[in-house]
Amino acid sequence: MSRNDALRAARFRVGWRTIEQAADRITAHGQQLLGDRQFTVSARTWRRWEGARPGWPPEETALVLHDALGRWPEDLGFTTPAGWIRPEHHEEDQVNRRALGSVTAAALVAAPVAPQHVDPALITYFQDQLEGHYRADMLLGPHDLMGTVSAQYQLIDKLVRSAKGETRRGLLRIGAAYSALVGWLYQDAGDMQGASFWRGITQEIAMRSRDPHLVGYSLVNQAQVRTDLGDGGAVIDLCEAALEDSRRLVPKVRIMALQQQAHGASLTGDRPAVDRLIDQADGLLARVDDDLPWGNACRRTPGYLEVQRATCYGRLGLGTEAGDLWGQVLAGVPGTARRDRGVYMARHATAAAEAGEPDQAVEIARTVADIAVETRSARMRRELCTLQRVMRPWQDAPVGRDLAEVLEPVIEGS
Repeated sequence: MSRNDALRAARFRVGWRTIEQAADRITAHGQQLLGDRQFTVSARTWRRWEGARPGWPPEETALVLHDALGRWPEDLGFTTPAGWIRPEHHEEDQVNRRALGSVTAAALVAAPVAPQHVDPALITYFQDQLEGHYRADMLLGPHDLMGTVSAQYQLIDKLVRSAKGETRRGLLRIGAAYSALVGWLYQDAGDMQGASFWRGITQEIAMRSRDPHLVGYSLVNQAQVRTDLGDGGAVIDLCEAALEDSRRLVPKVRIMALQQQAHGASLTGDRPAVDRLIDQADGLLARVDDDLPWGNACRRTPGYLEVQRATCYGRLGLGTEAGDLWGQVLAGVPGTARRDRGVYMARHATAAAEAGEPDQAVEIARTVADIAVETRSARMRRELCTLQRVMRPWQDAPVGRDLAEVLEPVIEGS
């Protein structure tokens, strides 16, 4: 007989060993929280909640459960009714406005800015710093770098206003690379609103620089956001726009646009297009020889295009094919690339589950959960949520309960 293991696990987590004890404790907690001596939850009610059809508690009971167990009812296995809005979400719009305000403040320096001499050597300085930020991103994850990189972008923006000629154009180009990195950090942290804002800043600066390579790069950046939003048609549109005059683009930008378009194709279910586009990008890899400081993942990431192919295969539900590719890719990923390795392993776990290997999926997820807690990468958490969905056929089996236990620290940290 199926049961509500989410509520049962939450009960054990707070030390309520029996249903009778849970009913007594939640009653006492509710009376204290609400100041209502009439508030009661019987053992019979709790037993029903832990059964196959828990229903939905009254709103005041939902509040008590959340206060006592740290979870809202929909996260405790209850059946969410139409129209339910968590009380915390009533303030969400105001919070989001404050968050976006801080993002905007980090990107836009209020005019006027006092004129100053701008030495051309600053371009090289910011380029060298950028390479260090890329390395730090792989080691630290997004949260610890956002403030540093956005502050440096602010400085670049300020210098652009005083610089002239080639120095100004050089600062615009490096500024676009910095804003693109900030956009990526917001995207990796799960803040799509902030990511979209910074991608827009990148596109604006790319257009101002009149650099066709940067314009193409900025369009691919926009497509990355659309990929995370699941909008395959928009991804394809943006990548086709980037490739419209591909003869003007360095091979690196063409590779980026082709592989991102493959992600768009995977979102629309077009497996032949995925292989065609990634194979086309692969034919350009040997020709990448520019010295541009941005967009070097295709040179820096081992098995870069096979990572994209495996990700697309996973999105298409091709578990066996994706699993084989992930096995090859992970063999070449260095331990220092901890955040990327965690994302790849999470996708590998999902592929294993899709291929009917739930035990292998859980074993892989054990390592991923530790990395996700350490790096606080929302992208990794999203991958683990995908794994949870794919593992639903086993949720009542021991392996499903093992997965719930493995992922508990990730859920608590989200």
